[in-house]
Formats: sequence, C-alpha cells, structure tokens
Amino acid sequence: MLVNGEAAEQPGLIKDTTTQGFRQDVIAESMQQPVLVDFWAPWCGPCKQLTPVIEKAVKAAGGKVKLVKMNIDEHPQISGQLGIQSIPAVIAFKQGQPIDGFMGAQPESQVKAFIERLVGPVGPGEAEELIAAAQEALAAGDAAGASELYGHALQLEPENLGAIAGLSRLHLDTGDIEGAKGILAMAPQEKASDQAIAAVRAAIELAEQAASLGDTAELEAKVAADPKDYQARFDLALALNARDKREEAVDHLIAIIKADRKWNDDGARKQLLQFFEAWGPMDEASVGGRRKLSTLLFS
Repeated sequence: MLVNGEAAEQPGLIKDTTTQGFRQDVIAESMQQPVLVDFWAPWCGPCKQLTPVIEKAVKAAGGKVKLVKMNIDEHPQISGQLGIQSIPAVIAFKQGQPIDGFMGAQPESQVKAFIERLVGPVGPGEAEELIAAAQEALAAGDAAGASELYGHALQLEPENLGAIAGLSRLHLDTGDIEGAKGILAMAPQEKASDQAIAAVRAAIELAEQAASLGDTAELEAKVAADPKDYQARFDLALALNARDKREEAVDHLIAIIKADRKWNDDGARKQLLQFFEAWGPMDEASVGGRRKLSTLLFS
C-alpha cells in the first residue's frame, strides 16, 4: 500500500535477528513469504550503502517479502555455516530453504530486480532482451546464434555483466578456458563479486581442477574399495561435475560432510558451495544440494 507515493510502514517487515532467533525469524517466516537475510557488520562501508536501498525495496514490495538483518560480528555462526565469506551478502529463503542471493552493495534497480525475481516479473531493457534471446538460442542448441546475440548486447552495454558472463561461459563450454578468462576480464573490477561473474569464475576454476583428474572409473573403484577414502570421493565429485553429473557430485560431497565434517578443513562443504556458485542459485542441482546441506546442518 502506498501513502503519498511512499510504501506504508508495516510492522515486522524489517527486523534484526540473532543466532537463536534465526529459525523463527527466517526458517519459519519463509514458509509464508520469501525472507531476505542481510549479513552485515558495523565496520562494513558497502553494508551501510546497501541498507537504505534494500529497506526501500522491501517496503515497496508491500509485504510480499521480509528483510531480516544479522550482524555477523555478534552472530557469526549462521553466516559461517552458509559459507558467507564477504559482506554485505543477501540470501533469500523460501519454504525454509536458501534459494537465491547476491553479494556486495547493489544499485536500487538491481535490488528491485532481485526482489521481483522472487515475487513477480520485471520488464527487461533492450540488452536484457538480447541476453534472454541468447539464452533461448542456447536452449535450442544454437551456440553461434547465442554468441552473436551476446555480442550485440555488449555493443549496447560494453560492461553488461550478463552478456560478459554468458559469452565467457560459451567459451568455457567449448573447452576454451583461456578464451573464457579473457572475456571475463572485461568485467569492471568493482563488479568482480557480481553473482553472474562470480559463477563463471567458479566454473572456470572447477574446469581447471577437473582437467588434472583421471578417469572416473579409477576413482569410483577407489571409493568402492574404501568408502572412507575421502580424497578419492572428493576427486570423484570434481570429475563427475566436469561430466555434468551434478547430483552425483553433490551426493559424494554430502557423504563426506556427513561422515567427517572436519575433513580437509571442512573442504567438502567449501567445494559444495563452489559448485552452487558455478551452477547458479536457481539450477536444480544447486537447489537440491542446498536443501540437502541445509537439512544436514540445521536439523
């Protein structure tokens, strides 16, 4: 509801939470509508930039989404379990599960678009229409057409992060790791933490890791012979991901976390988070994997 052009204040729409209050304020509340969790700290300059922007956007959404803020200096446990390594970081929860998010201070238009992705559609600009057409071309198997469309988008907006990420991933999908790196370098340095850019960077790192691994059959034999050979199981997860067997890769890492959370300095969980970043938050394997991880950590 708007009053004199401004969103009316709604009790409980924005609040602070604690480690103890997280389950009620976030997990339980997200069963009713999406809940955004803003991880911040008093010393964080970008956090102070984001706060008024995200609060305004949440109020404008008219109760379709809530905002919960968590000071990680006072309450570090939840952010640590979710793999939050830089702030500000915003994670969206729905039906008790983390489903989307972004890092870094974002302009009002991007925060609004993020919220509308959760609760309703948003009208795209010309470059975004070209990017959407490129994604449709990719889905139809037309990589060359997608590449041309991404190129047109970059002509309109040379620093369009979606077009840079899409074109870089196209090169990566053909095995051109160096070409993918070169295109990714076109992104402005201050946007290095953007979700789309970070996802492609993570995918490139995974491709480089997988290139050094052998055939999955040998790794599978090692795991079958000794289920507690966590290094073999870890390497197998990397190799399976390289072959686009994402659910199997997730299951192997979850098995390590369940058996020995401390193995390799919590390496299995960290690798799983890198998978999610590379795949994107809305990928089916990411959604399913986060659900399994969340159940394991919070049950």
